[in-house]
Amino acid sequence: MTDEVSHQLHLDLRRAVQSALATRRPVLHHLNADTSWLLQIPRPESAVRNGARFYYNILIDPWLRGGQSDVASWFSQQNHVEESAVGSIAELEELAKESERLASDLRPGRKNSTASKAGSEADETLIDAVAISHEFTDHCHKETLLELHPDVPVFAIKEAAKLITSWHYFRTVLTVANFGAGGDTDWRSTSLPPLPDWIGISRVLQTDDVLNYHSALLITFNNRHANYQTHQLHTPAPTTQAPTTASKRPKRHHTPIQPNETAETAEALLYTPHGITSTSLNTLPTASPPLKPLALLHGLHNVRVGTATGRTALQSNLGAHNGLQAQRLLRAKYWIGTHDEVKKGGGLVAWFLQRESLTLKDAVKEERRLRGLEGGGGRSGGGGGDGGQMDEVLESFEGVNWVDLVNGESRVLV
Repeated sequence: MTDEVSHQLHLDLRRAVQSALATRRPVLHHLNADTSWLLQIPRPESAVRNGARFYYNILIDPWLRGGQSDVASWFSQQNHVEESAVGSIAELEELAKESERLASDLRPGRKNSTASKAGSEADETLIDAVAISHEFTDHCHKETLLELHPDVPVFAIKEAAKLITSWHYFRTVLTVANFGAGGDTDWRSTSLPPLPDWIGISRVLQTDDVLNYHSALLITFNNRHANYQTHQLHTPAPTTQAPTTASKRPKRHHTPIQPNETAETAEALLYTPHGITSTSLNTLPTASPPLKPLALLHGLHNVRVGTATGRTALQSNLGAHNGLQAQRLLRAKYWIGTHDEVKKGGGLVAWFLQRESLTLKDAVKEERRLRGLEGGGGRSGGGGGDGGQMDEVLESFEGVNWVDLVNGESRVLV
């Protein structure tokens, strides 16, 4: 009887997962307690009908096991306190394969076809791309990255691309462009081969950050239309270490859009593990073609590296208050916490690290205090000024799903 109950629970869980996958929406997996993610974007239906795998898999900032150290262990050394739910690239490949199997069962006639082998023994790897947001080893972890197949293309910010290139391991390493540079807010120009032309990866910079520490990765996609009049320049796929300079990148040409044309509208995921100020995101709401912010990945903890006198030397993670301001501008459908793991630290930096573990409720409470609403006002009727200001605070969450995905949890972004 116990075996029957267990089998039934397994079947019920499988059906629930398949029901979620049937929505053909992106799936986000939190691979550890910190800031390593797998983003699975359903490919266009036409591609799947022609034998492509169901998901395009983008691995973001993988650090799955072992420690990380920047400069030297005496300066900074950190380890995960909680073991990563996905402890290796081999385990990650199995997760991707299982997703393909579940998705394959939803497609009649595909199960026994040759194409259905995609996601099993037919592919050497199911990881389609890696995105790296920073050169620091908790984002650009060499030991984890070297577990990947060398054919997996890496899209990284300039400093990380230079570092990864020096390893002479990956065949394709490309530096992501800065979104909005030179006034270009066309997400299609960030779709660098070998990305499919319906996906773009770029970087958003904070205008007043000299070190570009507080930046964001912008992943854009349009898997509904995906019939762009684009073509790749006649450049063979790289078989040796790829150049990372902007002038040498292979590019795609695309036709200009008309002001009222919305077919090229893309959804966007903004990943900013250290936070980025809302004023640096002004190019996104005015992008052309338009962008629809699907998810903002921004942590809640306020992390600083302070001096012995208490003065702050470096603001590391901008925290919940900044996240609230960014979300108010973006109005993303999901706000998902990231990079808030309290790790086991050592070295000189650990002595000066100051962490304020905030919650979303803390951020809203602080907004109320700054606006003079704490202890009164609120949303009482009567049309008072306090009520109007409180409406503005609360309306920034209208239609937003705050999600705290813990280690090993996943979410279908419907």
